[in-house]
Order: sequence, then C-alpha cells, then structure tokens
Amino acid sequence: MRKKFYVTTPIYYVNDIPHIGHTCTTVVADIIARYHKLLGEEVFFLTGTDEHGAKVAEAAKEKDLSPQEFCDQVSKNFQEIWLKLNIEYDYFIRTTNPNHEKIVQEIIQKIYENGDIYKAKYEGLYCVGCEKFITEGELVNGRCPLHPNEDVQKQSEENYFFKLSKYVPQLIKAVENPKDKFHYQISPQSKKEEVLSKLRAGVPDLSISRANVPWGIPIPWDKSQTIYVWVDALINYYSALKINKKEDFWPANLHFLAKDILWFHAVIWEAILISAKISLPKEVFVHSFYMIDGQKMSKSLRNVISPQELLEKFGVDGTRYLIAASFPYDNDSDVGWGKFTKKYNADLANGLGNLVSRVATLASRTESTYKISNIKITDKKFKKYQRFLEKYQSNDALAFIWEKISQADKYIDSHHPWNLKGNELEKVLQPLVEEIQEIAFLLKPFIPETAEKIEKQFAGPKIKSAKPLFPRL
Repeated sequence: MRKKFYVTTPIYYVNDIPHIGHTCTTVVADIIARYHKLLGEEVFFLTGTDEHGAKVAEAAKEKDLSPQEFCDQVSKNFQEIWLKLNIEYDYFIRTTNPNHEKIVQEIIQKIYENGDIYKAKYEGLYCVGCEKFITEGELVNGRCPLHPNEDVQKQSEENYFFKLSKYVPQLIKAVENPKDKFHYQISPQSKKEEVLSKLRAGVPDLSISRANVPWGIPIPWDKSQTIYVWVDALINYYSALKINKKEDFWPANLHFLAKDILWFHAVIWEAILISAKISLPKEVFVHSFYMIDGQKMSKSLRNVISPQELLEKFGVDGTRYLIAASFPYDNDSDVGWGKFTKKYNADLANGLGNLVSRVATLASRTESTYKISNIKITDKKFKKYQRFLEKYQSNDALAFIWEKISQADKYIDSHHPWNLKGNELEKVLQPLVEEIQEIAFLLKPFIPETAEKIEKQFAGPKIKSAKPLFPRL
C-alpha cells in the first residue's frame, strides 16, 4: 500500500479576485504536493472557492448579477489562474456544489443531535469583511484591524450557537500532548503558542447561523436561518473527499493557510470535528503575509500584485520560483516589483540559466555521451533538502539547490574547461553534467517545466546547447 498524503489550501472567498497572497499559499502547497509525489506517495491536493455569505451577495448585487452567476464568474478566475501557474490540484471544490451542501447539513444535524447546538440571542459587533463577530478588545481605532476602511456593525439577533467553550480543555490537551487521542500539530511554534494563549484566556460559544443572510445553506431543522459561512467553508476539506469517494485520505495530513484564518482552522474546525465524531487533521501550518515595499497590501494603496501580472513579467516558472524563494514562513516577507526583478536576474538568468548554458555549450563541443545519474529523492546527500520541505521551508530548500549551483560555478572557474579538449574536457564535464541532472531533479516540485527542459537537454546521448532558460530582464 502506497502511503497517502492529503494537502489542502483554504478555499478562497469569491468577493475578490486572486492576488499574490492566494498565489503564495497555492504555489507552495503545490510544491509540497509535488514533493510527496517524488517520495512515491499517493497524493490528493485540494483547493477551491468559498461562495456563500453576505459579502458575496453584496458583491453580486453591485455587479447586477445573481449570487450564483457572480460565483460562477469568480470561481472560474481562480481555476484558470491556477492552471496557468501549473498548479496540479486533484479537485477544485465549490461550496455551492449541492453535494457539499448536503454533507454540511448532515454534519450540523449530527452536532445538533449530540446536544452541542442551542438557540440564543446575540448582541455584539460584527465585521462584514471577516464575516465574523468581533470583541471590543480586538478593535484598532474602533475598527477591525484586517478591514480598517470598513465600519464594524452592531448586530442583535437570535442565532444557533455551537458549544465551543465545552471543547476548550480537550483542544488544549490535543495541541499540547502528542500522545493525546485528538492530537494535532500547529506549526510553526509561534502560531501554536498564539492559539494556546487564546484558548487559556477563555473562549465564548460560537454563533453558527445567521437570520438575515439568505445566500447560504439552510439550517436543516430551521429553514429561516442559514449556516454561518465559515462553518460551511471548513467542512469542505471533509466533503471534498466524500464527493470524490476518497474517504481513505482522511484525516488531512496538512491544512496549509495564512495567519489571518488561523483561529478558524486551528480551533473551530477541530471542535466541530470532535463533536461530529470525525478524526482530526494531523497538522495545520500557518504562514505569514507579504508586505509590498514595506507596506501592507491594500486596494486603497493600489499596491496589490495579481498572479496575472507576475506571469506576464516573469513567466510561469519565474513566478513560481519568486513566490517559493520569498515564502513568508514565520515572519512577514517584504517583496515588490524591484526586488522580484533583481532576484529573477540574479538567481534565474545569471545563476541557474547561466550554469546550464555554460555546461551545455562546452558539452556540445565534445563527441562524448554522458551518463545519466540514477537520482533518488531519499539519497542521504539530499537530507537537508528533505528536512526543509518536510517543514515547508521552500525558501531554505531552494537555498540548498542554489548552493549546489554556486559550487558548480566555482568548479568551472577553477578547472578552466574552455582551455581543454577531448578526454580532458570530458573528464571535467562529467561531474558537472551529473550535478546539473541532480539540480534539475531537485527543482521538479518548484519549477517543473524548466526542470523537464534541463532533464531533456542533459539526457543525451549528445548534449546540445539551447536558448537561455530565463532571459535577463
């Protein structure tokens, strides 16, 4: 039996178009999925769109479309851009899928029958941008810190509540104790500590329905209310497998996401699963944000970078490389057009591209046929590379590869192959050819099209020179 690996991105909310933040999560999740395929594992990679809620209905109204028409349009944008970026997902889920809606209702009904849902009046502040209730203590200058340009609303209505507070002691044990039957990992460590700190401070019950949001999945026992969009969205990770008859991939090995949705994925989701008697995901990994030239990305600053713009300037593999190399692992990562162009030229045009071009040109002058290395991802010499990718440190895994490129350049400069001929030249080139074959192999998860081009070029029997892999910008 092949080992199974199930990785998910969040499902992206359709009130907005794809931007560099969505791109970062999806590209690095794709790299992780491809790495696990190289390990010989059976992989299921899920992404999709979150399509219910008040924000979607409002955005559709502004465009003079029905909510479903609006969702169809935006969901298509996400699917098309991921295909352009060579994202090899196995399934793209949409929460307007009737099969998903049915599974959501079944799970909510089960939790209700377990006695974990009750009706009560709620009064408080609500952030429409986040689609969640917010406390006074979370406000910054009287507004939600994630939506500083929008007013929070005072809301008062009767809703159904999930007994989240009941599960807090169980969740603390599950996060802290690797031997606990509900154990799940939150990574990196800083995010784990953040979750534990909030759990220990006390957690109120969660309002899981809305009375005046018709664009949603109806509560099974009370059609006058719809299921809170976040509860509906989280269940996609489970419903997608049921829809595809792939239940044997559950529990998820990895939920891969950004820090603004940490609480939902590391607390609320697990409590819902415990209540519904469904096993918990193994790991929730939470990355930080991109800053654009030292500033937060926002529409008002007009500094939002779209994946389409990145593709137009840097191409598919150029974009994938720049995203992976600047991955905001534990801290926010500062990027921008100038920084991206400089890195593209230094690492891809002058680094990888130049090395491949130099060695291919020299090898094309010889009559020799070069042997192809039998490379395995599990080789001991790649241990550091494996360790980095198992911790999702794509930038460090790339640094490992670029060290190999740097060493190959030093080898060329010290052996002066341009002054050699015949057997002497072939003798110097053979280790370089093998090194480039290894570099191409290790680059497969990151820049698959380029890795394949290099492999074909260096597969022989004769190596020929070719046009530059990455033209200098």
